[in-house]
Amino acid sequence: MSGQRDESTSGAEGRRRAANAPRSTGTARSGGAPRAGSGSRGGVGTERPADASGRVPAPRPGGRAEARRAAQGKGGRGKGSDDGKPDGTATGGRAAARNSRKPKRNVKKIVAWSVAGVLVVLAGTGGAIYYKLNGNIKSFDPDAISTDRPPEAVADANGNKPVNILLIGSDSRAGNNSDLGGGNEGGARSDTTILLHVYADHKHAVGISIPRDALVTIPACKLPNGKWTKEAPGQMFNSAFAVGNSESGNPACTQNTVEKLTGIRVDHTIEVNFEGFAAMTEAVGGVDVCLPNDIYEGHLNPNLGKKGKVVLPKGKQKLAGQKALDYVRLRHGIGDESDVGRMKRQQAFLASLMAKVKGEGLSPTTLLPLADAATKSMTVDPGLDSAKKLMDFALSMKNIDLHDVKFLTTPWRYNGPRIDLVHPAVDNLWKTLLADRTIDGEDATGKQEDAPQTPAAAPETTTPAAPSPAAVDGPVKVAVYNGTTAAGLAAKAAETLKTAKVTVTGVSTAKNTAKATTTVEYGAGQKANAEKVAALFPGAVLTPTSAAGISLVLGKDYAAANATATTTAPNVPAPLPSEVVKEARSADDDICDNVSYG
Repeated sequence: MSGQRDESTSGAEGRRRAANAPRSTGTARSGGAPRAGSGSRGGVGTERPADASGRVPAPRPGGRAEARRAAQGKGGRGKGSDDGKPDGTATGGRAAARNSRKPKRNVKKIVAWSVAGVLVVLAGTGGAIYYKLNGNIKSFDPDAISTDRPPEAVADANGNKPVNILLIGSDSRAGNNSDLGGGNEGGARSDTTILLHVYADHKHAVGISIPRDALVTIPACKLPNGKWTKEAPGQMFNSAFAVGNSESGNPACTQNTVEKLTGIRVDHTIEVNFEGFAAMTEAVGGVDVCLPNDIYEGHLNPNLGKKGKVVLPKGKQKLAGQKALDYVRLRHGIGDESDVGRMKRQQAFLASLMAKVKGEGLSPTTLLPLADAATKSMTVDPGLDSAKKLMDFALSMKNIDLHDVKFLTTPWRYNGPRIDLVHPAVDNLWKTLLADRTIDGEDATGKQEDAPQTPAAAPETTTPAAPSPAAVDGPVKVAVYNGTTAAGLAAKAAETLKTAKVTVTGVSTAKNTAKATTTVEYGAGQKANAEKVAALFPGAVLTPTSAAGISLVLGKDYAAANATATTTAPNVPAPLPSEVVKEARSADDDICDNVSYG
């Protein structure tokens, strides 16, 4: 099988793309016919000029060479250190892509997200396997994590809180990876990065693909020599992993970049290379995928000079190892040949892998080689640096249904050969995750309103009373939920509670935002305290539940009585654009759907 070419592209194809690639100006290209469907995720169209043959060229995405040169401070969009010397921060540039280079063999990026599904299976291992895995796991330097970080998520009254996991696919050439990926170029890059948000209820999750060519600010990052780079705006996102130009890459820098970009604290980071990906796909007996058309040798290697034979046929098929790498790396011969379409296929692949693992499980004879290969090829944050920690993490996700796992890409649009993230849509996406709301606007904070109730429990109406500023006797803790669409109610109620010396453990939006009557829900042994809380809110009713603690759920009656509450709810983001929501993939969607772009 012919190797797939590096995205920087050599030969005539590379010179043609470099010649057609405009300078990034922060605006869409002009002078050409509008692209159908362009920029659909952010609802922003783009225009790109056709070449002499009338064909609209695909955006030139940069490639490994540019990312490597950027990490060394050679040319590019951003600036390095003030004295002009390379400081390890990626800067990139088209000149690097145009340099005449000896053609490289195929480079196949891998998808790290598959690890999350496999870890659930690993959690069932014991004894000898545990110690073997424990010896395999590598973690990165905790001192490389930025000290300027977003705050940790706050647990609700029941102790539930969301978890954010950064999943990175590395194309390091170290070890046996060069045989799988092709080529012998040094350094490591990450061209697949997904931020996985596991909601506080641990029944929903969403994976957000971040385009590798998105222009972002790379914050200060630690180099292998212990020095720190300077913050650099306007860099390609995938350049963060290349900072320092080491064979193992810089996952801590990518984590720092994601936290700065999103304002979301990354709880864990998992990075996997070629070897782990190939071994996992083989261990599960292959993964079902689908292609809308035949893929030829010339599509995998554009410098082959001929179409060649079919290597990936149209339609459904099962792929493992090398061919699985071909699929997740596939770019040419499908859609508009952009990285955006490839991210769609990667999301479909990961969803299919999850379904395979969840549906069939693994036998003992395949579990050990799978776990061994995966962990040997894995680098994690210090918080996951043992088999026990990985197992505990995996078990926390075992109850997520496939339909409740979503995949989508950040709202985006083309900026010449690069990608801009579309504002305010992308800002609302990050706020949606921070508020622990699903992409279709539902609350998933761990507040389980459909939890089993105490048998024959009937609401008890309290005697209406004006809110009292007097302190409630004894320590009382309450989680506050806005059960309406009115903005600012939860914050207002929280102030009432604090005035009465009640500890507010959290403020959020309830799953049901059509609550008619304000309710104080309480667990075993909390009735007396619940009555004191209800006395602060005229008309509130008491409801015993099987959940621990006390929750105040505000209803329309409270909204009507407090119509002057602030009109802006800081914890409820604006709805995501319909284009973003409708393009999202569920892990149980048909494998032939939504696998291309353009």
